[in-house]
Amino acid sequence: MTRKFVDLSIYLENDVLSDPPAFAPKIDYMTHENTFAQIAPFFPGLKKEDLPDGEGWAVELVNLTTHNGTHLDAPFHFHSTMNKALGHQERAIAIDEVPLEWCFQPGVKLDFSQLPDGYVVSAAEVEAELKRIGHTLSPLEIVVINTRAGSRYGQPDYVASGCGMGYEATMYLLERGVRLTGTDAWSWDAPFVHTAKKYSESHDAALIWEGHKAGRDIGYCHLEKLHNLEVLPPTGFYISCFPHKIRGASAGWTRAVAIFDDRLNGI
Repeated sequence: MTRKFVDLSIYLENDVLSDPPAFAPKIDYMTHENTFAQIAPFFPGLKKEDLPDGEGWAVELVNLTTHNGTHLDAPFHFHSTMNKALGHQERAIAIDEVPLEWCFQPGVKLDFSQLPDGYVVSAAEVEAELKRIGHTLSPLEIVVINTRAGSRYGQPDYVASGCGMGYEATMYLLERGVRLTGTDAWSWDAPFVHTAKKYSESHDAALIWEGHKAGRDIGYCHLEKLHNLEVLPPTGFYISCFPHKIRGASAGWTRAVAIFDDRLNGI
């Protein structure tokens, strides 16, 4: 049997609107033609023409936040503590402390792509979607949310696109043993521009980042800026999303991949 892989990650690249401008990645590309000056100090007397075809190496200088590109957020990103609802409030773990078993598990896709931008998904809607696809959640399954934002990646409205997962919807998943979730939107929560309008009317700060803040009660991780979720079936695949090991960080970049292989069911 041949394994099938689906890339769930966006590119890290210049000049694509994947983040607000102030937080955009910046990549400087140095090519074979212009890196001789980097090589010469290692080898006194070396001339550029001495190198095969006169070429140096290719290397890139990358300026990023840990939340650029497809990345995994750690509980530490959401709040300083976690697991209050489990009766043992403790220090929130950073990305280098995330259990590896959270990052390779069967995947479940919930389709909320029909919902309008800024909509906040409820627990009842999560339950209804699980019923529609005929699935009962098991502990540690990775649940990913297909929103309208996936179709807007790279467009000017991407950061403001897609629905968000509310506190109750997030807790519905966590209370059933889910510890890693994901979305193709810029944020697990509704886009800030929509939440800001609600806050201006109610001045209720509990509306701000409500899905993220569920991590205060039960620690969990989520993937943001996923890609290609629309091609996935509701179930029948694994997700691999091991984060880069950055000591004490709030997030880590990951090459998230969906893997289809019946042999994995025997793991």
